[in-house]
Amino acid sequence: MKISQKGLYALQAMMTLARRHGEGAIKIRDIAADSNLPEKFLELILLELKNARIVDSVRGAHGGYRLRRDPAEIPLSDIIRLIDGPLAPMGDAEQLRGLIANDADHRALFEVFLAVRDAAAKILEHTTVADIAGARTASAMGKKGHGGKRGSPAKKASGT
Repeated sequence: MKISQKGLYALQAMMTLARRHGEGAIKIRDIAADSNLPEKFLELILLELKNARIVDSVRGAHGGYRLRRDPAEIPLSDIIRLIDGPLAPMGDAEQLRGLIANDADHRALFEVFLAVRDAAAKILEHTTVADIAGARTASAMGKKGHGGKRGSPAKKASGT
C-alpha cells in the first residue's frame, strides 16, 4: 500500500472538515488555508469525496463543503481506498489469496504481503477521521483518549 500525495491531501482535508464539523459548510479556500493545501487540487479531491457521498457541497454565499456523517463514523480506509485503491501492497486481498492458492513456489511471499495488507487494513478500518482530527501526534493517540468511538489504533493493532 502506498498513499499518494492526493491521498494525503484528502486525509488532511478530512481532518480540517472534522475539526470544524458542526460549523456548517466550509469554503474551499478556508479548507486549503487550514490544511496548507493547493486550492485547485483540493477542488478535485473534494469533488471526488462528494461523488463518493463522504462530503456534501452547499452552494451560495455561505456555501462550501461539510462532512455527510459524523467524523467518528468515517474510517480512514474509506478515504484511502477511494483515492488510492486497495490497501494491499500489490493487487488486492482477493488477488493475493488467489496467488497463495495457485502459486506454491511463492506462497510464503504472498502470505507475507497478505499479512501486511491485513494489518494495515485493521488499523485503517478502526481509525476514524475523528481519531486523527482530535490528536496531533501518533504518540498522543496511543497515550490518551481522542475523538473517535473505535478506540486507539495503537491499542487495536497490538490486540489490547
